[in-house]
Amino acid sequence: MKRGRTRAVRAGTVTLGGAHRVAVQSMCATRTQDIDATVEQAEAIRAAGGDLVRVAVDSPKDVEALGAIRRQTKANLVVDLQENYRLAERVAPSVDKLRYNPGHLYHHEKDKPVREKVRFLAAVARDHDCALRVGVNCGSVDPETKERFPDDDVAAVVESALEHCAYLDDLGFDRYVVSLKDSHPRKVIEANTRFAARRPDVPLHLGVTEAGIPPEGVIKTRVAFEQLLSRGIGDTIRVSLTLPNPRKHEEVTVGRQILADIEAGRFRSVPVFDDDRLNIISCPSCSRVENERFVELAEAVKEMSAYAERHALTIAVMGCRVNGPGETDDADLGLWCGPTHVNLKRKTETLGAYTYDEIVGRLRRELDRLIAQPPLPPRSL
Repeated sequence: MKRGRTRAVRAGTVTLGGAHRVAVQSMCATRTQDIDATVEQAEAIRAAGGDLVRVAVDSPKDVEALGAIRRQTKANLVVDLQENYRLAERVAPSVDKLRYNPGHLYHHEKDKPVREKVRFLAAVARDHDCALRVGVNCGSVDPETKERFPDDDVAAVVESALEHCAYLDDLGFDRYVVSLKDSHPRKVIEANTRFAARRPDVPLHLGVTEAGIPPEGVIKTRVAFEQLLSRGIGDTIRVSLTLPNPRKHEEVTVGRQILADIEAGRFRSVPVFDDDRLNIISCPSCSRVENERFVELAEAVKEMSAYAERHALTIAVMGCRVNGPGETDDADLGLWCGPTHVNLKRKTETLGAYTYDEIVGRLRRELDRLIAQPPLPPRSL
């Protein structure tokens, strides 16, 4: 497999980039405070060939649980600092890598410059022998960056990543990797290709975020990975699938199969995900999901909406409050799930919150309304 010349970044016992093999990652979907279940899942991911296992930490109780998890698993652990980057100092002794999202970093302690927050994270990582991942997601790019690129959301993702690379470079910290993710394979290919042209030295973590339920989620991911890895772009991968907890390790199995196929020249993807058909995106089940019925809901939405497959519409099903509000904004219809209710949106407009028993019927009514709307008239030239 053709490989780029990125620098090598160590995370625990695995090294990302350079001449090292492409690493495969997954994320625990169990609640972090359920120590036994999280250890079991981390070990299952490791046994399936996972090089890195990510867990989410949102509270001091999660931090305490993480220490116990660290003592019971040999997995290389990555902590996901989604909504509270200030916990980094407390979790760093228990993990091998810290992942932060620049968009979420922007929204916390707004009076403090983002550069100072990055300085804090780099210092913590350096003090505790951790690598960093700058994880940029299409649905959570900070507003200021988005405003600079109103007509090119891929450029906004790339620019956010480049800015944070510059922050870390200025601090003399080079033990970092970058991810640029979107739910559309084409945008993942574009973003990573553009970034790699600007920063060929930085190792890249590839993934199609919210790829959804298999087999569609696998196909979307394969399209992006085959196009990028065959060009020498990509040093580590995550297949983000909506799966029930006992099957979470299948993300690693799928990832390994895709890598083996590319290595052997078995390319299956030529299909491009055009925007002329129904597109359902759903986030991978993870420990931030606030109701485990989320996976069942995603499957029910897929089944219910099959009749609309020839309509160019996007339905997003998000499992938590972290990614839900922002990453449903671009969907024609979006669901983001809470503990007892599911929030329904049309683009950025909130339509209401409904129980898990009510939401599929309510979603169908909105879907029927969109299908019944006359198409927009052609623009005059």
